[in-house]
Amino acid sequence: MSRPDVIVVGLGAIGSAITCQLAQRGVRVVGIDRYHPPHDKGSSHGHSRITRLAVGEGAAYVPLVQRSHQLWREFEADTGRSLFRRTGLLIVASPASTGTAYHGQLGFFDKTLALAREFGVDHELLDAAAAHQRFPAFTPHEADRVYLEHDGGVLFPEACIQAQLDIAQRHGASLRLGERLLSLRQAGGAVSVRTNLGELHAAHVVLCTGAWLPAQVGAPLEQRLRVLRQVLHWLATDTPAHYDPASCPAFMWLHGAGADDVFFGFPMIDALPGVKVATEQFSRITAPDDAQRQVGAADAQNLFDQHLRGRMTGLRPLSIHSTTCLYTMAADGRFVVDRHPDQDHVTVVSPCSGHGFKHSAGLGEAIAQQLTGQAQHASLAPFAIGAVASDQERGP
Repeated sequence: MSRPDVIVVGLGAIGSAITCQLAQRGVRVVGIDRYHPPHDKGSSHGHSRITRLAVGEGAAYVPLVQRSHQLWREFEADTGRSLFRRTGLLIVASPASTGTAYHGQLGFFDKTLALAREFGVDHELLDAAAAHQRFPAFTPHEADRVYLEHDGGVLFPEACIQAQLDIAQRHGASLRLGERLLSLRQAGGAVSVRTNLGELHAAHVVLCTGAWLPAQVGAPLEQRLRVLRQVLHWLATDTPAHYDPASCPAFMWLHGAGADDVFFGFPMIDALPGVKVATEQFSRITAPDDAQRQVGAADAQNLFDQHLRGRMTGLRPLSIHSTTCLYTMAADGRFVVDRHPDQDHVTVVSPCSGHGFKHSAGLGEAIAQQLTGQAQHASLAPFAIGAVASDQERGP
């Protein structure tokens, strides 16, 4: 390849999507990653990710996930890989969670319901008894609110990334894996990228390096984004039939007044035994290269005692498998998609805050459209570095 038009640094969920979309448009693109994606060092792994169309984090995200659902099916047809399974999605919210901000949003359940109605998302509300009868894995309390989204489901992140990288290469993209960014410098109308293996030049660079992005960009991203370690468990079950994907949706459960009083999980749908269940924590900061990858022996018991007991049936506090991932989290739960504060030929992208993967295909397309001067199917303006959530987005 002659000198590329665009260099994409970081080939996880969003980097693979941008590289794929640019290559399909005939852009000369080079993708660089310090590891060999799909890998387990960042945020885009773990065998499964929830996708939902009524995105309680705000209306700006809905066009992105709607488009992503279309693209997953197109990529499946193109590559023969299974990327998305429609299982439905159950969201349970207790009265205690009403005043809790989840992913930066007060009234997350009400926001989800309002957006489902606004965008015509197929859904229904269930009372506790009906939810348990229909899905015996769940035992909501009488006062809990239960939302079922029929077209929600499960994405397979490693397969999604690999499919997009395969398509990108087929359309001429050059992938440089196992290569680490050291620095970049803009001079005139070009950007020089120095790695541990040499130097490249392009008209534009897109930085989507996940947990490594804040330190690479510096202020103001270091002030806005925190890196948080999260733990995922695959728990033993005595009632595997309750978690069969034909009869169990993916699920989210907001059950307390604290931001950490949330858990989410999946039917038994991936290649690993056990039921995948995880929590989110928003207080303990880590550095990506120093993140503790080992999971403590008591973690599964704590998960069970603090979150699952009395809410889920047939699970045992025994982790058959566990792993960690990293959130690059903004306090308001919003994405960052904007020009570098000091280099206007560099775009920085952090579509994370714990709810990024479901949007990644559509967001990658919108960024590629912006870079190539095409009309965008979704606005990126709400994700500017200086953007502030409106009162409507904060809560009902």
